[in-house]
Amino acid sequence: MFVAGERNTNHKGNVAELAIALEAARHGLSVFVPMTEHERYDLILGVRGRLLRVQCKWGNCDGETIKVNLTSTYHSPTRGYVRQTYGADEIDAVAVYCERLERCFLLPIEVIAGRPAFTLRVSPARNNQTAAVNFASAYELGAVAQLAERCRGTAEATGSNPVSSTPPTDLKERVGMDEFYARLAHYVRHAETGGNVVVTRWGKPVATLGPVESVQPGLVAADE
Repeated sequence: MFVAGERNTNHKGNVAELAIALEAARHGLSVFVPMTEHERYDLILGVRGRLLRVQCKWGNCDGETIKVNLTSTYHSPTRGYVRQTYGADEIDAVAVYCERLERCFLLPIEVIAGRPAFTLRVSPARNNQTAAVNFASAYELGAVAQLAERCRGTAEATGSNPVSSTPPTDLKERVGMDEFYARLAHYVRHAETGGNVVVTRWGKPVATLGPVESVQPGLVAADE
C-alpha cells in the first residue's frame, strides 16, 4: 500500500496509464503498448476504426474542476531544461485519469495542441458561465467507447459520420440540478432517444426532460 509521500509523478503516471488501459479494454476498445521507449505517447487505442496515439495523464480534481498538466520537461545540453507541449505530429489524444472520481476522459489533439494545461469542469461555474467551458461529461472515455460500439458498421451503411449523439449508459432517471447542468448535452441526447429524466433541486422534483412527442402540442416550437 502506498502512502501519500510515495505518490510521486512516476507513480501517478503508472496508475493513470493502467487505469486508462483497463477502462478502454472494459468498453471493448483495442489497447496496444509501444515496444520502443521515448515516444510521446503511452498507449495506442483502437477507436472508431482508427488507431490513436494516446498520452496518459493524471487529473487533479478539487471537486469542481479537473486540472490536467500538458507540459513535459527534458534537459538539453545547449538549452538546459526545456518545457514542451503536445502537437498533432506527436499524438492524437490525451487520456486523463481522475482518481477522485474514478473516471477516465479522452481529449482530442484539436482541443489541447500547444496548450500548457487543460481544465475540465465537473460542476457548473458559480457565475453560471457556459461559454468556453469544457464540461468533463463531454469527454468521458466510456462514452467514446460506447459510441464506437454502437456506430460500428453504421457509417459505411448510411454514409453518416461515426460521431453520433449516443448518450452514455450511466445517466439517471432522477438527477440533481448541478449534475444535470454539468451533463446537459448527454441528457438532451438521452431524451432524443426516448429517455426521460426528473430534475430535482434540494431533493424536490422541479422539471422533467423527455422526448418531444411527450410534450404538450402547444409547447412545441412554432417553427417546427
